Amino acid sequence: MTTLAPDATAFEAVDIAKSFGGLKAVDGVTLAVARQEVLGIIGPNGAGKTTLFNLLAGALMPDRGTIKLSGEDVTEAPAETRANKGLARTFQIPRPFAEMTVRDNLLVAGQDQRGETMVGSLFSFLTVARQERALKERADRLAEFLRLTPVLHDLSKSLSGGQRKLLELGRALMAEPQLLLLDEPAAGVNPALMEFIMERVEEINAGGVTVVLIEHNMSVVERLCGRAVVMASGRLLAEGPPGEVLADPDVVEAYLGSGPAAA
Repeated sequence: MTTLAPDATAFEAVDIAKSFGGLKAVDGVTLAVARQEVLGIIGPNGAGKTTLFNLLAGALMPDRGTIKLSGEDVTEAPAETRANKGLARTFQIPRPFAEMTVRDNLLVAGQDQRGETMVGSLFSFLTVARQERALKERADRLAEFLRLTPVLHDLSKSLSGGQRKLLELGRALMAEPQLLLLDEPAAGVNPALMEFIMERVEEINAGGVTVVLIEHNMSVVERLCGRAVVMASGRLLAEGPPGEVLADPDVVEAYLGSGPAAA
Protein backbone atom coordinates (compact mmCIF):
# COMPACT_ATOMS: atom_id res chain seq x y z
CA MET A 1 0.00 0.00 0.00
CA THR A 2 0.99 3.67 -0.31
CA THR A 3 3.90 4.77 1.90
CA LEU A 4 4.12 8.42 2.95
CA ALA A 5 6.68 10.55 4.78
CA PRO A 6 5.67 10.97 8.45
CA ASP A 7 5.20 14.74 8.16
CA ALA A 8 2.86 14.26 5.18
CA THR A 9 0.61 11.73 6.87
CA ALA A 10 -2.76 12.61 8.36
CA PHE A 11 -3.23 9.12 9.71
CA GLU A 12 -1.73 5.70 9.34
CA ALA A 13 -3.03 2.25 10.19
CA VAL A 14 -0.57 -0.64 10.24
CA ASP A 15 -1.75 -4.27 10.18
CA ILE A 16 -4.91 -3.56 12.14
CA ALA A 17 -7.35 -6.37 12.73
CA LYS A 18 -10.67 -6.87 14.48
CA SER A 19 -12.66 -10.08 14.88
CA PHE A 20 -16.10 -10.75 16.30
CA GLY A 21 -16.12 -14.38 17.32
CA GLY A 22 -15.02 -16.29 14.24
CA LEU A 23 -15.68 -13.38 11.86
CA LYS A 24 -12.63 -11.39 10.77
CA ALA A 25 -14.29 -8.03 10.12
CA VAL A 26 -10.95 -6.27 9.51
CA ASP A 27 -8.04 -8.55 8.70
CA GLY A 28 -4.57 -7.00 8.59
CA VAL A 29 -5.32 -3.62 6.97
CA THR A 30 -2.41 -1.23 6.36
CA LEU A 31 -3.33 2.20 5.08
CA ALA A 32 -1.76 5.67 5.05
CA VAL A 33 -3.63 8.86 4.14
CA ALA A 34 -1.87 12.07 3.15
CA ARG A 35 -2.73 15.46 4.58
CA GLN A 36 -5.55 17.13 2.62
CA GLU A 37 -6.16 13.99 0.58
CA VAL A 38 -9.69 12.81 -0.23
CA LEU A 39 -9.64 9.02 -0.03
CA GLY A 40 -12.55 6.80 -0.95
CA ILE A 41 -13.16 3.41 0.66
CA ILE A 42 -15.43 1.15 -1.36
CA GLY A 43 -16.47 -2.48 -1.24
CA PRO A 44 -19.51 -4.73 -0.96
CA ASN A 45 -21.73 -4.84 2.10
CA GLY A 46 -19.97 -6.73 4.88
CA ALA A 47 -16.51 -5.90 3.54
CA GLY A 48 -15.46 -4.31 6.85
CA LYS A 49 -15.60 -0.62 5.87
CA THR A 50 -17.62 0.65 8.82
CA THR A 51 -15.67 -1.52 11.25
CA LEU A 52 -12.50 0.07 9.88
CA PHE A 53 -14.01 3.53 10.52
CA ASN A 54 -14.92 2.49 14.06
CA LEU A 55 -11.32 1.40 14.65
CA LEU A 56 -9.91 4.64 13.26
CA ALA A 57 -12.31 6.78 15.29
CA GLY A 58 -11.77 4.89 18.55
CA ALA A 59 -15.27 3.41 18.85
CA LEU A 60 -13.59 -0.02 18.72
CA MET A 61 -10.11 -1.11 19.79
CA PRO A 62 -8.13 -3.33 17.39
CA ASP A 63 -7.09 -6.86 18.26
CA ARG A 64 -3.68 -6.03 16.79
CA GLY A 65 -1.89 -3.36 14.85
CA THR A 66 -1.23 0.35 15.39
CA ILE A 67 -3.09 3.56 14.49
CA LYS A 68 -1.39 6.95 14.29
CA LEU A 69 -2.82 10.45 13.91
CA SER A 70 -0.29 12.93 12.53
CA GLY A 71 2.46 10.53 13.59
CA GLU A 72 1.18 10.08 17.16
CA ASP A 73 0.22 6.59 18.32
CA VAL A 74 -3.45 6.62 19.33
CA THR A 75 -4.07 2.87 19.11
CA GLU A 76 -5.37 2.67 22.68
CA ALA A 77 -6.78 6.20 22.87
CA PRO A 78 -10.56 6.54 23.32
CA ALA A 79 -12.77 8.31 20.81
CA GLU A 80 -12.85 11.51 22.87
CA THR A 81 -9.06 11.80 22.81
CA ARG A 82 -8.96 11.30 19.06
CA ALA A 83 -11.67 13.92 18.62
CA ASN A 84 -9.62 16.38 20.67
CA LYS A 85 -6.68 15.65 18.36
CA GLY A 86 -8.68 16.68 15.30
CA LEU A 87 -10.62 13.62 14.15
CA ALA A 88 -14.35 13.84 13.50
CA ARG A 89 -16.79 11.45 11.86
CA THR A 90 -20.31 11.16 10.56
CA PHE A 91 -22.56 8.12 10.57
CA GLN A 92 -24.44 6.56 7.67
CA ILE A 93 -27.68 6.99 9.64
CA PRO A 94 -27.70 10.50 11.21
CA ARG A 95 -28.01 10.57 14.99
CA PRO A 96 -29.18 14.06 16.03
CA PHE A 97 -30.80 14.76 19.38
CA ALA A 98 -34.44 14.63 18.28
CA GLU A 99 -35.84 16.97 20.95
CA MET A 100 -33.18 19.64 20.45
CA THR A 101 -33.12 22.38 17.84
CA VAL A 102 -30.75 22.31 14.91
CA ARG A 103 -28.71 25.09 16.51
CA ASP A 104 -28.47 23.29 19.85
CA ASN A 105 -27.42 20.08 18.08
CA LEU A 106 -24.58 22.04 16.52
CA LEU A 107 -23.61 23.72 19.79
CA VAL A 108 -23.44 20.40 21.67
CA ALA A 109 -20.86 19.20 19.15
CA GLY A 110 -18.49 22.11 19.86
CA GLN A 111 -15.20 21.08 21.44
CA ASP A 112 -13.63 22.32 24.69
CA GLN A 113 -16.69 24.00 26.20
CA ARG A 114 -15.22 25.29 29.44
CA GLY A 115 -18.52 26.39 30.89
CA GLU A 116 -19.68 22.76 31.06
CA THR A 117 -16.69 21.46 33.05
CA MET A 118 -15.62 21.74 36.68
CA VAL A 119 -12.42 23.46 35.63
CA GLY A 120 -14.44 25.77 33.42
CA SER A 121 -16.42 26.95 36.41
CA LEU A 122 -13.21 28.46 37.79
CA PHE A 123 -12.84 30.70 34.75
CA SER A 124 -14.41 34.13 34.72
CA PHE A 125 -17.93 34.59 33.47
CA LEU A 126 -16.61 36.77 30.66
CA THR A 127 -14.23 34.05 29.42
CA VAL A 128 -17.02 31.48 29.28
CA ALA A 129 -19.39 33.99 27.69
CA ARG A 130 -16.86 34.79 24.95
CA GLN A 131 -16.44 31.12 24.16
CA GLU A 132 -20.17 30.51 24.06
CA ARG A 133 -20.62 33.48 21.75
CA ALA A 134 -17.89 32.16 19.44
CA LEU A 135 -19.57 28.73 19.36
CA LYS A 136 -22.93 30.27 18.49
CA GLU A 137 -21.32 32.29 15.72
CA ARG A 138 -19.65 29.14 14.36
CA ALA A 139 -22.93 27.21 14.53
CA ASP A 140 -24.69 29.98 12.63
CA ARG A 141 -21.95 30.10 9.97
CA LEU A 142 -22.12 26.34 9.50
CA ALA A 143 -25.91 26.46 9.26
CA GLU A 144 -25.56 29.01 6.47
CA PHE A 145 -22.80 26.95 4.80
CA LEU A 146 -25.10 23.90 4.82
CA ARG A 147 -28.35 25.76 4.00
CA LEU A 148 -29.83 24.97 7.39
CA THR A 149 -30.49 28.57 8.45
CA PRO A 150 -34.25 28.38 7.66
CA VAL A 151 -34.61 25.44 10.09
CA LEU A 152 -32.02 26.59 12.63
CA HIS A 153 -34.56 26.84 15.45
CA ASP A 154 -36.64 23.79 14.47
CA LEU A 155 -36.44 20.55 16.41
CA SER A 156 -34.24 18.07 14.59
CA LYS A 157 -37.01 15.46 14.65
CA SER A 158 -38.92 17.64 12.17
CA LEU A 159 -36.12 17.64 9.58
CA SER A 160 -36.23 15.79 6.29
CA GLY A 161 -33.80 12.95 5.68
CA GLY A 162 -31.60 15.20 3.57
CA GLN A 163 -31.55 17.94 6.20
CA ARG A 164 -30.52 15.39 8.80
CA LYS A 165 -27.61 14.41 6.56
CA LEU A 166 -26.53 18.04 6.44
CA LEU A 167 -26.92 18.44 10.20
CA GLU A 168 -24.79 15.33 10.72
CA LEU A 169 -22.06 16.92 8.63
CA GLY A 170 -22.43 20.22 10.49
CA ARG A 171 -22.07 18.51 13.87
CA ALA A 172 -18.79 16.96 12.73
CA LEU A 173 -17.54 20.31 11.43
CA MET A 174 -18.30 22.08 14.72
CA ALA A 175 -15.21 20.38 16.16
CA GLU A 176 -13.04 22.07 13.50
CA PRO A 177 -11.49 18.74 12.48
CA GLN A 178 -8.25 18.16 10.64
CA LEU A 179 -9.39 14.67 9.59
CA LEU A 180 -13.01 14.00 8.64
CA LEU A 181 -14.43 10.48 8.26
CA LEU A 182 -17.67 10.45 6.24
CA ASP A 183 -19.79 7.28 6.24
CA GLU A 184 -21.88 7.32 3.05
CA PRO A 185 -22.53 11.08 3.00
CA ALA A 186 -24.62 10.87 -0.20
CA ALA A 187 -26.67 7.78 0.65
CA GLY A 188 -30.43 8.18 0.24
CA VAL A 189 -30.43 11.77 -1.01
CA ASN A 190 -31.82 13.20 -4.24
CA PRO A 191 -29.46 14.23 -7.08
CA ALA A 192 -29.66 17.96 -6.29
CA LEU A 193 -28.72 17.42 -2.65
CA MET A 194 -26.00 14.96 -3.66
CA GLU A 195 -24.48 17.66 -5.84
CA PHE A 196 -24.68 20.16 -2.98
CA ILE A 197 -23.01 17.73 -0.55
CA MET A 198 -20.20 17.06 -3.01
CA GLU A 199 -19.64 20.80 -3.41
CA ARG A 200 -19.46 21.23 0.37
CA VAL A 201 -16.98 18.34 0.73
CA GLU A 202 -14.80 19.87 -1.97
CA GLU A 203 -14.86 23.22 -0.16
CA ILE A 204 -14.10 21.59 3.20
CA ASN A 205 -11.14 19.78 1.67
CA ALA A 206 -9.90 22.94 -0.06
CA GLY A 207 -9.83 24.52 3.41
CA GLY A 208 -7.19 22.02 4.50
CA VAL A 209 -9.24 19.16 5.94
CA THR A 210 -8.27 15.58 5.09
CA VAL A 211 -11.33 13.55 4.09
CA VAL A 212 -11.87 9.79 4.07
CA LEU A 213 -15.26 8.62 2.87
CA ILE A 214 -17.13 5.37 2.56
CA GLU A 215 -19.45 5.53 -0.42
CA HIS A 216 -21.37 3.14 -2.66
CA ASN A 217 -22.14 5.76 -5.29
CA MET A 218 -19.26 5.48 -7.73
CA SER A 219 -19.94 8.87 -9.34
CA VAL A 220 -19.32 10.49 -5.94
CA VAL A 221 -16.08 8.56 -5.47
CA GLU A 222 -14.82 9.36 -8.97
CA ARG A 223 -15.54 13.07 -8.56
CA LEU A 224 -14.25 13.62 -5.04
CA CYS A 225 -11.46 11.10 -4.53
CA GLY A 226 -7.99 11.17 -5.98
CA ARG A 227 -7.46 7.66 -4.68
CA ALA A 228 -9.72 4.78 -3.75
CA VAL A 229 -9.13 1.56 -1.84
CA VAL A 230 -11.35 -1.47 -2.16
CA MET A 231 -12.16 -3.72 0.79
CA ALA A 232 -13.45 -7.27 0.53
CA SER A 233 -13.77 -9.79 3.36
CA GLY A 234 -11.95 -7.46 5.77
CA ARG A 235 -8.89 -6.99 3.57
CA LEU A 236 -7.69 -4.37 1.11
CA LEU A 237 -8.17 -5.75 -2.37
CA ALA A 238 -7.00 -2.90 -4.60
CA GLU A 239 -5.79 0.70 -4.48
CA GLY A 240 -5.37 3.50 -7.01
CA PRO A 241 -7.22 6.18 -8.95
CA PRO A 242 -10.97 5.41 -8.86
CA GLY A 243 -11.25 4.80 -12.60
CA GLU A 244 -8.42 2.29 -12.59
CA VAL A 245 -9.66 0.55 -9.45
CA LEU A 246 -13.16 0.12 -10.84
CA ALA A 247 -11.72 -1.49 -13.98
CA ASP A 248 -9.75 -4.07 -11.98
CA PRO A 249 -11.21 -7.54 -12.75
CA ASP A 250 -10.87 -8.59 -9.09
CA VAL A 251 -12.83 -5.52 -8.02
CA VAL A 252 -15.51 -6.15 -10.63
CA GLU A 253 -15.94 -9.67 -9.31
CA ALA A 254 -15.83 -8.80 -5.59
CA TYR A 255 -17.68 -5.50 -5.57
CA LEU A 256 -19.85 -5.28 -8.65
CA GLY A 257 -20.42 -8.99 -9.23
CA SER A 258 -19.19 -11.11 -12.10
CA GLY A 259 -21.05 -11.96 -15.28
CA PRO A 260 -22.65 -10.12 -18.21
CA ALA A 261 -24.43 -7.54 -16.03
CA ALA A 262 -21.16 -6.38 -14.48
CA ALA A 263 -19.47 -6.24 -17.86
